[in-house]
Amino acid sequence: MKILFVCTGNTCRSAMAEGIAKNLIQKENLKLEVSSAGVFAPFGMAASENAILALSEMGIDISSHLSRPLTKDLIENSDLILTMTKGHKEAILSKYPQFSDKVFTLMEYIGEDLDIEDPFGGDIDVYRASANQIKQAIEILLKKLKES
Repeated sequence: MKILFVCTGNTCRSAMAEGIAKNLIQKENLKLEVSSAGVFAPFGMAASENAILALSEMGIDISSHLSRPLTKDLIENSDLILTMTKGHKEAILSKYPQFSDKVFTLMEYIGEDLDIEDPFGGDIDVYRASANQIKQAIEILLKKLKES
């Protein structure tokens, strides 16, 4: 199964989600592939400094992450697309309504009704809180996927 995490610029939330998911998937030896993209992302931007720092404190290295824009090919080649907010989900589905069966917010997919707020511009504590929220959601996600 191929999972794609999506946020706005692919330098904070979706980059952290990809790093956290890869780390947990490796630890649990699961057969899942994960990647990330942004609905308004340029090619080749590094992850934000605080995103790199927050994840390094968890023992996860995303320092080599480079942003990329969301494309139709990425959507077509993913089995599950998990966005950080309802706005991201709506942006995808307004352009590609045919993929409504595989586009969800991350929190919606695990049974919650929250957005993962953008830490961009916040201090390290804001990024730590975001990283912890994403990690908890991905732990629930992986448990759900293992059970299905």
